Amino acid sequence: MTDKNLQLATFGGGCFWCTEAVFQEVKGVKKVVSGYSGGTVPGHPTYREVCSGLTAHAEVVQVTFNPNVISYKDILIIFMTTHDPTTLNRQGGDTGTQYRSVIYYHNSNQKEVAQQVLKEVASCYEDEIVTEINQLDVFYEAEAYHQDYYKNNQEQGYCSFVITPKLAKLRKRHANKLK
Repeated sequence: MTDKNLQLATFGGGCFWCTEAVFQEVKGVKKVVSGYSGGTVPGHPTYREVCSGLTAHAEVVQVTFNPNVISYKDILIIFMTTHDPTTLNRQGGDTGTQYRSVIYYHNSNQKEVAQQVLKEVASCYEDEIVTEINQLDVFYEAEAYHQDYYKNNQEQGYCSFVITPKLAKLRKRHANKLK
């Protein structure tokens, strides 16, 4: 399969370290890059600027995947069931607009699929889903030390207490979709 047959999905569901770790385990995913999208300040932001909340960027991941192995819909279902899409600007102890739940679509088909998936998973949650669906404007890759964060820092406290349990949930709920 050539690179031209691969597709992109971009979304944010809290800390990008968590979301990156989840999708690195999914069959058909070729690459996961942590970064920033959705801001109002022009130019490539830094992590420090994004964390300040002043740029309005969200922490996101950009997933390169093979649609012959996993569909965009399945990617979104995994996304929507491995974070809490009912909390506005927060995931667990991480708070701020940079941690919002958001799907950035790359084309009209992705927008339609995202709208459909949100309707389908709504019954899984007691509270209303607050996930935004927006057209991707620009994706900025995060600094190098954010890439493969969980793989490189599994013993770090945040990884042990936040990411490891999230991966256990993924492995239980989506075992048939994992590498």
